[in-house]
Amino acid sequence: MSTLRGVKIRRFRRSLWRRVRELRVIARALLDTNHTVLAHLVPIRRCNLACAYCNEYDHSSAPVPLDVLMRRVDHLARLGTGIITISGGEPLLHPELDSLVAYIRRKGIICGLITNGFLLNRSWILRLNEAGLDHLQISIDNVQPDEVSKKSLKTLGPRLHLLARWAEFHVNINSVLGAPVRNPEDTLAIARYAVQLGFSWTVGILHEPGGHRGPLDERQRRVYYELQRLPRRSYSRLHAFQDAIVEGRLQNWRCRAGARYLYICEHGLVHYCSQQRGYPGVRLEEYTLEDVRREFYTEKVCAPGCTISCVHQVSLIDAWRAPQSSRPSVVPEGLVQIE
Repeated sequence: MSTLRGVKIRRFRRSLWRRVRELRVIARALLDTNHTVLAHLVPIRRCNLACAYCNEYDHSSAPVPLDVLMRRVDHLARLGTGIITISGGEPLLHPELDSLVAYIRRKGIICGLITNGFLLNRSWILRLNEAGLDHLQISIDNVQPDEVSKKSLKTLGPRLHLLARWAEFHVNINSVLGAPVRNPEDTLAIARYAVQLGFSWTVGILHEPGGHRGPLDERQRRVYYELQRLPRRSYSRLHAFQDAIVEGRLQNWRCRAGARYLYICEHGLVHYCSQQRGYPGVRLEEYTLEDVRREFYTEKVCAPGCTISCVHQVSLIDAWRAPQSSRPSVVPEGLVQIE
């Protein structure tokens, strides 16, 4: 009992300090546009699963060496990055993941982790506690595994209970809606389960290649709006853009990818996001504040139909200022012009 009580006390204290640091990141972003707010960093492209809708993995890539990742973190720190989220592939396949987390935290940067959760155990959770992880997100797609996804409540339930018992970091459960989801009501069951365990939750709209939305039918839309009545929706809580996606409307917004948000692939290249890999396509160590300033004002031709929530949320910081009027002279390969 004393051990569990200690976990709860440390979890509470860390949550208060994390909130202070998050508010500092937001305040700085409101005062100064010449820095990156959030970067996604990929330490390994390999994944232990093969979800049918995912295009962000392979089955052969080796882990990026820790010293290489540390140099990338150093450069992100020089760009003023406030938050680094580690993703993949499956980042828990990287044997030195906790050392990477600890290095990010020593730089004074908030650290998040996106994982499928299959490799989580008590040992990994304690290692991530010790490293100072701030946020962990698991995406769960269904209640029972099927041919589309094995990320189900049935398979991940025991790991969620381990997190509820031992994790000192914040845990968010992301459920999904979209064409590949066979039973939209599963999304509700997953969110309710997250609430019961004391986690926050989010819902993602599964995108087609390129990051654009897939169609939501009437049944899926009904589930989406029923979800809005649940408590503990999300630590970010800014999801109004999803209403437009659900209702099938193109969006008029200022995407700050390449500036406030960077996606760093396993090869160390800077991309707009996970679904627009290839542009700018510049090596991170060559990416400068001049590039950040340019992309801050560059209109992204893929923005009107975009479903990439992390980019939307970061871009909200600057939604009220700095209109974008310049487009690239050549539409990068993979971007789809939307008139």
